[in-house]
Amino acid sequence: MGTAVGLVRSAALSDVAEYAYAATVESGARLIFLAGACPLEKDGTTAAVGDYAGQAAKCVETLTEALRAAGATIEDVVSTRVLVASSRQSDLGAAWAVVRDAFGHHDVPSTLMGVTVLGYDDQLVEIEAVAALVD
Repeated sequence: MGTAVGLVRSAALSDVAEYAYAATVESGARLIFLAGACPLEKDGTTAAVGDYAGQAAKCVETLTEALRAAGATIEDVVSTRVLVASSRQSDLGAAWAVVRDAFGHHDVPSTLMGVTVLGYDDQLVEIEAVAALVD
């Protein structure tokens, strides 16, 4: 089965961005809107307290499991939004490096944002995503 997601690049735009600038979804594809993947352990505690990269890795793990439960994989993701509770670019970069590496060549359009606070105690990172499947 083929993917419903097409990544769009443009030679007219900066090649500094480490992701595609846009994505398309085939007509008739089933969209999956994922809740923000949080760095929570099964018992509800926050993983990797104080560690932006560690929390990003746990968020990717959570996102991957949510995708699996919906019958999808990272290759089916159309876009992401990575939220990092910090105003320091280095903290955002630490989280982003983990997300970028997890997606590899499937470098979907993404927004990386510094935010004031996230919903769980000691939470530093959250990843939202949209995916699409060909039924």
